[in-house]
Amino acid sequence: MKKRRIRAQIMDAEAIRRALVRIAHEVLEKNKGTGDLALVGIRRRGVPLALRLRDRINEIEAEEIPVGILDISRHRDDLTGEPPVEAMTEIPFDVTQKRIVLVDDVLFTGRTTRAAMDALMELGRPTVIQLAVLIDRGHRELPIRADYVGKNVPTSIKENVSVRLKESDGDDEVVIEEWIQ
Repeated sequence: MKKRRIRAQIMDAEAIRRALVRIAHEVLEKNKGTGDLALVGIRRRGVPLALRLRDRINEIEAEEIPVGILDISRHRDDLTGEPPVEAMTEIPFDVTQKRIVLVDDVLFTGRTTRAAMDALMELGRPTVIQLAVLIDRGHRELPIRADYVGKNVPTSIKENVSVRLKESDGDDEVVIEEWIQ
C-alpha cells in the first residue's frame, strides 16, 4: 500500500503571511485601489486565503471589500464516478461589473480555475477576472496563468503540494509530499 511522506516544507506560517501581504499590495496596485474590487475564494482552502487577503487589504487601505465563496463541484470536468456533493456558493454581491479576484491555494493543471470561471460567469459578467494563488506548481493542461502568486514551486508530477491552514488543518504550512511504497 502506498503512503504519502513529507519530502519538504516549502512555506511556514510566516512565509504564508508575507506572501499574502505581498499579494494584497499587488492586487491594490494592479486594480488602482479597491473600487469595484471583490474577492471570491474557491471552496475549500481558497476561502480562508480570500478572507486573509481581504484582511490584509483592509489593513492597507482601511476599506473592507466583499468576499464570496464559490463551489465549483458541478463544473469540474476531471472527476469520474459519482457526481460530487455540492456545497453552497455564497456570493453576497452582484458580480456584474466587478473586478473579481479568484483565490485558490494551488494552481496545478488549471482545471479548477476553468471550472471556477464557468461557475462565476453563471452569476453575471464581471469586468475582469484575475487569479491569486498561494502556490503555482506548474504542469498546466489548460492555458491558464495566475496574476498573483505567493510562491512558484517546480514539482514532479508524482509529488503532491499540500497547503495546510489553521482554519481547516490546525496549522499553517505548505509541504511537498511524495508517495512511498
